[in-house]
Amino acid sequence: MQTAIGVDLGGSHVTAAVVTEDGAIRRQHEEDLEDLKFEAVIAALDTTIGAALKDAGTVAGIGVGSPGNIDASSGAVLYSPNFGWEDAPLGEALRNKFPVPVFVANDARCATLGEYTFGTGKLTKDFVLLTLGTGIGGGIVAGGELLLGNRWGAGEIGHHQIRPNGGFICACGKTGCFEAQASGTGLIRHAFAVASSFPRSTLLDVSREKLSSKKIRRAAQAGDGHAVAAWKNFIEDLAIGLANIIAFVNPEKIALGGGVSTAGEFMLDAVRPEVEILTTMVPRGTTEIVVASLGNDAGQVGAATMAFRGGLTTGNPHAI
Repeated sequence: MQTAIGVDLGGSHVTAAVVTEDGAIRRQHEEDLEDLKFEAVIAALDTTIGAALKDAGTVAGIGVGSPGNIDASSGAVLYSPNFGWEDAPLGEALRNKFPVPVFVANDARCATLGEYTFGTGKLTKDFVLLTLGTGIGGGIVAGGELLLGNRWGAGEIGHHQIRPNGGFICACGKTGCFEAQASGTGLIRHAFAVASSFPRSTLLDVSREKLSSKKIRRAAQAGDGHAVAAWKNFIEDLAIGLANIIAFVNPEKIALGGGVSTAGEFMLDAVRPEVEILTTMVPRGTTEIVVASLGNDAGQVGAATMAFRGGLTTGNPHAI
């Protein structure tokens, strides 16, 4: 069976996987990123992709999912706040290193392609993936086509504002973005926001670096009052964003991925009723909200699928 290399380039590490045409991962190679300068990241990509190519032998191509706004025709990173890059020639640099076709696209859009093709999006025509982690990434499939937008920026769901007055400041500079309120970072910020109401709470008695959204969620599951209050506010904000997505694109299914989604049914049981209340102009109960099935592999699988198809498309292979 033919294989391709799928690469997930993150802010702290890079992973390159050998992926088959049916979306199965055979081997993975990972390297931490300690230096985010362009040349250092290229060196890490060279190492991980080179190791994956040795495992795979002949491949259809290499697909790379990178944070930021990506020119899909050239693979250039036009802007990536994660890396501090502007107009970085990522595609060109990799094509100079590897004698196979190289495709570069936004990491969240790659993950959406992977989840749509091989995960919970299968058999749907209108689908949304949200990755709930440090921030919120996403992608939209409408009528069976992955939306890329006029300048490849469609799907930046995390940066629509849900609390412009009094919300948390987002990394993008705006106030009350969906990402600022309903990501893993948002849950931590909710815990700090309600802390004054729980003066005897020990929930935050760790350094900020060691405080995780998982700790707060588990404390909420155990009934800790401080954590429950933070979780309630987090779920309220998550529901607002999800109801907005339903109003914007009316998908058959919204899949929640990323680290926060490991809350599973605890999260779904809380957020689904809230979304139903907020859904108005679309018939209630017609959008299914689920946990994504590919987990952290979605980005690599989607990037490899992009390489197989010759571009970031849900349809037949074509060149971008």
